[in-house]
Amino acid sequence: MASPRRLLVPLLAVTALVLGGCAVGTGGADDSNAQYDSGATLDGSLTVMGFGGVDEVATSRMDAAKSALEGVEVKLIEGELDIQQFLSALASGQPPEIIYADRNQIGSLAARGAILPLDSCVDGENIDTSQYVPSALAQVTLDGHVYGIPEFNGIQITMGNANLLSAAGLDISAVNGSDRDAMAAANQALMRRDGGRLDVIGFDSKLPEFLPLWAKAGGADLISEDGRTAQLDDPAVIEALEWAVGIYDAQGGFSAVKAFRDSADFFGAGNQFATGTLGAMPMEQWYVNVLNDVSPDAPLTFDTVRDLQGQPLAYASGSAWAIPAGSANPEAACRWARVMTSVDAWQAAADARLSAREAEGKPFTGILTGNATADALVREKVTATTPPWSTAVEAMYEANDHTFSLPANPADAEFTQAMKDAVNAVLNGQSSPAQALAGAQQTAQTALDDAWAEIENR
Repeated sequence: MASPRRLLVPLLAVTALVLGGCAVGTGGADDSNAQYDSGATLDGSLTVMGFGGVDEVATSRMDAAKSALEGVEVKLIEGELDIQQFLSALASGQPPEIIYADRNQIGSLAARGAILPLDSCVDGENIDTSQYVPSALAQVTLDGHVYGIPEFNGIQITMGNANLLSAAGLDISAVNGSDRDAMAAANQALMRRDGGRLDVIGFDSKLPEFLPLWAKAGGADLISEDGRTAQLDDPAVIEALEWAVGIYDAQGGFSAVKAFRDSADFFGAGNQFATGTLGAMPMEQWYVNVLNDVSPDAPLTFDTVRDLQGQPLAYASGSAWAIPAGSANPEAACRWARVMTSVDAWQAAADARLSAREAEGKPFTGILTGNATADALVREKVTATTPPWSTAVEAMYEANDHTFSLPANPADAEFTQAMKDAVNAVLNGQSSPAQALAGAQQTAQTALDDAWAEIENR
């Protein structure tokens, strides 16, 4: 599964994208002179920025990519993508040949001319875009052009402590999102307070990051399908935020829940599920592998997140490969992106992970990629065949078949910031949901209008 760090977008990096927008236009160069050909022998060098792959899933695919680029010298810039560093390199006329970015950064980067449209790359390297998860591909497609090749896919499933649920006379269906009143009641039944101090979190609604999930569960989209119209003040969004904040209010407020949550040994044996201090929460699927590693005997139970009609639902996020404007070797960059996300590479990665898990005496719980064809083949290699891990795998793959994402737009960083600022204002008691989302709506729409106008006036 994808690294947790890879799936969490640093807020400062997103902010830097906005602040650094004025520097991007100096990139300028296109790929009109590139000769993309899947059968060509390539040479030169390839600097990769933003890919800190150190596990077997990364290295096995890098081996395949390097083999396909036998005559190319590949250099990795260590660490996750630093947007400001990238924009500075672009402005200086010396960008890396390829970058590894979060998909929700692609729209802003494309709108500012920082990355290339990949139409010629896709055609020349014979990249079959139909193999990619539709929501993942949509997130890197702006104004009809693909700007990124999707890699990992991140989705949420419902994770619960089976013992706490059972003691409260409940099961996982009470906290899977299908009935908000039932979830509020379950939260009350599961939480524990001792002398005003929170000892057990009943349910964690995971704000601000999961507002899109709760809004969609209620039938609302935060932004129109074409990426032009903000819909943050939709009554269904306001209702979703009121409910999700109410979950925290019932436990003493967001600050109390967050402080207790942050004190947990999240990646260790003392995690909240193992210690019985969390009833349930939605969480990205990679955490299943963490829990299996550090607390295989914890009393866990799993389901998909479900909408108010009881149907599976997941808010997809993840990573993508993009080629900077002015890349000195776009042909090598394109091939790297193709091979790194190919079915063969993902199968090799799954085999490597399977071998590592078998050596540790632990089950393989799967890998979710942006490649739907690869996902189906990787699933056949899963060895987690007994509950609760088999249930987690079933939920993961079911959720992955029911994903949505926020559509690519030229102001995605500003839009996300407006949304998070609104949610945080409510969580901090500074505003009501309706007031906060009304303000966010105005800010987000202005950013969208300005960004689309800039594109259309070029």
